[in-house]
Amino acid sequence: MRVVATAGHVDHGKSSLVQALTGTHPDRFEEERRRGLTIDLGFAHMVLPDGEGVSFVDVPGHVRFLRNMLAGVGGVDACAFVVAATEGWKPQSEEHLRILQLLGLEHGLVVLTKADLVDDEWLQLQEMDVRDRLAGTFLADAPIVPVSATTGAGLDGLRAALSALVAATPAARDMGRPRLWIDRVFAAKGSGTVVTGTLTGGSLRVDDQLHAGAHPVRVRGIQSHGERHETVLPGNRVALNLAGVDHTELQRGDAVVQPSQWRPTQRFDASLTVLPSLAHVVSRRGAYFAYIGSGEFPVRLRVLGTESLQPGADGLVRLHLAQPLPLLPGDRYVLRESGRDETVGGGEVLDVAPVRPASKAAPDRDVDRVIAERGWVRADELEAITGERRAPSLGQWVVAPAALSAAEHSVRARLAAAGEFGLDLASLDEQERAVAGTLGDTVVEAGRLRAAEVRDSLADHPFVEALLAAGVAPPDPTGVDRAQLRELVRRKLVVERDGICFHPAAIDQAALVAAQLLRAEPQGFTMSQFREALGNTRKHAVPLGTELDARGITRRRGDARIAGPKLPTI
Repeated sequence: MRVVATAGHVDHGKSSLVQALTGTHPDRFEEERRRGLTIDLGFAHMVLPDGEGVSFVDVPGHVRFLRNMLAGVGGVDACAFVVAATEGWKPQSEEHLRILQLLGLEHGLVVLTKADLVDDEWLQLQEMDVRDRLAGTFLADAPIVPVSATTGAGLDGLRAALSALVAATPAARDMGRPRLWIDRVFAAKGSGTVVTGTLTGGSLRVDDQLHAGAHPVRVRGIQSHGERHETVLPGNRVALNLAGVDHTELQRGDAVVQPSQWRPTQRFDASLTVLPSLAHVVSRRGAYFAYIGSGEFPVRLRVLGTESLQPGADGLVRLHLAQPLPLLPGDRYVLRESGRDETVGGGEVLDVAPVRPASKAAPDRDVDRVIAERGWVRADELEAITGERRAPSLGQWVVAPAALSAAEHSVRARLAAAGEFGLDLASLDEQERAVAGTLGDTVVEAGRLRAAEVRDSLADHPFVEALLAAGVAPPDPTGVDRAQLRELVRRKLVVERDGICFHPAAIDQAALVAAQLLRAEPQGFTMSQFREALGNTRKHAVPLGTELDARGITRRRGDARIAGPKLPTI
């Protein structure tokens, strides 16, 4: 399915043309039909003779409803540009063409309507004039098809031209990242909230958990051209029945997305092509509106690299939104200035999460630039803000080479300053710990990083060996360096309790003695009994008992010790 916009000047027969092709009049409101004037977006669809489908978005041609026109052309694949043979090129013909050009449209055809009301010579003159007007645009070589919606003349040729247009227009890509800009929202009797729009980027399924604007929603039902679907692919006009939100909480311009895939932004950098017809420069002064997707959004503008842009110039800008939007590099926008009520220009979103100040920003679509400016960026975050998936280069991060080199240098410098016991990994942040794990000439032992060629001064420490030999009656740490002793305790090579040091094996031995005592005396044992069973003095028995209590091996009840939850079984 391709989505085609019918654009052009007011009263040039766009709606009548759609009705003649599809059998459906796109004007939805009684006022539109009574006045013969399209006010809002209209929709219709048809199946071409070759079996391909086309969805039409009929947009208003009157200048007063330009915002509605802009809401309808944001997600289309191609256009049918309509010019009445009776009137020829008009002001809104020009503005609609420039808007379609600014939105990056590349495919379309031209329809000369009301051809039955002019003679052949006049028709040829109008074709020549239209061709001259289209020079240098994406429609420069587009077919021009004369038709009459009243008599039906030329409709077969138009259908054939539409078939060729569909064949030449690439199908929407399924990138697994759906987004639907809402162009209509209403309450359907018996169904609740319904939104419509053109689905891009990925497919949707019934029961998908999504966000519509800022509201969590569930897809209760899906329709496309009046038919129910369990799944709908990108490139289709879609109506979604949403649960979890009232229709009054949504509006045109809101987007339906999977929230985990997007990072809504209120600031983005973009290119800006200024229309040559503009009579003044573009600067930060002005009341601007950006038309993105199906919405109209007030923005503040900052020109990057210079103070202003001349008519016809290409430049870079930073736009500040009043509300966050789910944008991606490559999205197109149109910029209008409300004070003068004129289209200023438009361009392409380049960076949805700029980190450099505006005075230093140089945005483009290069993902490597995004990585370099951030240094470290999580792979899922990078995909969310660029739309491109990169494999992590370290842990969960994609790291710029310069940032990785700087982190390695920093960790090595801290390691060199750490001394004989090495660098405590707990003192490093998450990124530094990831770097520490990649340094090939280092080792990690007991939570500390040290150079591989430096022998661990605590390996086979004589005090540890003395404690092991002494069992439950250990010697005092006389003569042991206090820094070394603290490190031995930190590494759990030594257990310190109430100023007395034990080997870990002594704690295991004391636990077995306690278990034996409690097997004989389930009601508990006294510290005196414990000391006698250990064969040591109260100096050592009391801290051993305290350690067993702390570990849950025993519990204290009055003057006795009873079994704890971690008492070993014998």
